[in-house]
Amino acid sequence: MSSSCATVPRGVRTDLFNTISKRFITPAKVHNHRSKCEVNRRGFALKGIFTAGASVLPSSMVSEPAGGLDRLPFKPEGYNFWTWRGHKIHYVEQGEGFPIVLIHGFGASAFHWRYNIPELAKRYKVYAVDLLGFGWSEKALVEYDALVWRDQVADFLKEIVKEPTILVGNSLGGFTALVAAEALPEQVVGVALLNSAGQFGNPNDETVEPEESVLKKFILNPLKEIFQRVVLGFLFWQAKQPARIESVLKSVYKNTSNVDNYLVESITRPAADPNAGEVYYRLMTRFMTNQRKYTLDSVLSKLTCPLLLLWGDLDPWVGPAKAIRIKEFYPNTSIVNLQAGHCPHDEVPELANKALVDWLSTLPSTSFSHQNIMKV
Repeated sequence: MSSSCATVPRGVRTDLFNTISKRFITPAKVHNHRSKCEVNRRGFALKGIFTAGASVLPSSMVSEPAGGLDRLPFKPEGYNFWTWRGHKIHYVEQGEGFPIVLIHGFGASAFHWRYNIPELAKRYKVYAVDLLGFGWSEKALVEYDALVWRDQVADFLKEIVKEPTILVGNSLGGFTALVAAEALPEQVVGVALLNSAGQFGNPNDETVEPEESVLKKFILNPLKEIFQRVVLGFLFWQAKQPARIESVLKSVYKNTSNVDNYLVESITRPAADPNAGEVYYRLMTRFMTNQRKYTLDSVLSKLTCPLLLLWGDLDPWVGPAKAIRIKEFYPNTSIVNLQAGHCPHDEVPELANKALVDWLSTLPSTSFSHQNIMKV
């Protein structure tokens, strides 16, 4: 599979990424909430453990290269594997302390967190998991939908992590983190989103699907599927070419110094799997075109933990207006704006790492765990 920054056809990007055409290029700012454990105007409970009014995040951040950061060694064979529902799931595990689970975006893998895992592992126990169908995880021929990855992450927390956890997700991984947190409120004590996928629902959109005619069911639909397979087969072949991947990555990384052979290979290698093309087809025709079933407002209305939005303001697909709207809907939210594109954790990892650690240090559960580690 190719990266979230590389494989999504333009016609479908609006469904997954809720593209904001108007960009705001401003200095990095932090907006902290003053939360109370009360029911807000939308009628959902906020169990905020975030320190009310605390201002611990930097007021200004600028774009810089990765510099001398440690990088996760690239292993063609992968790191660790876990069997979930009969499928092989790949994950990386490093460090000691309070657990953090990193979830990659569409088409990426655990290796997309290459500059974050070593740094965060100095303070926390870090996991980075490959979602089913992506990265080094099995390219299973299943019906993909948001609930598949929700269940995968929830079971990973229960079977592998087995402790209270912070979820961190980029793009598709961000929305997966949200639905997993909503499903496991007793274990997920905080969520951080980096340019998350997902869209708000339209209250006026209550269209009812008409009953299919015989003509449509037995003639038009099969013809449509044949056409889709031909077109998407070509798009997948094109999307997995290294030159194409590099080109598209450079269009969404405003600082392209980290678009290198490591990143490109971490995307092209999984795409060589014999089932990768079929997985791509299923994602494009079933999951990607059925996003209205799962909306940000429906998930946020059930969320009960603090939320951090670590947002690349220069993202051509998901602009900062979306982060502002999320905070308006869910006040138990802090925002850090970075001068970066769709993948700020890899484009400006030193800034993303610092912002994440600063936010984590304000959460009582993670701070207590870190203090205990320091005493040992």
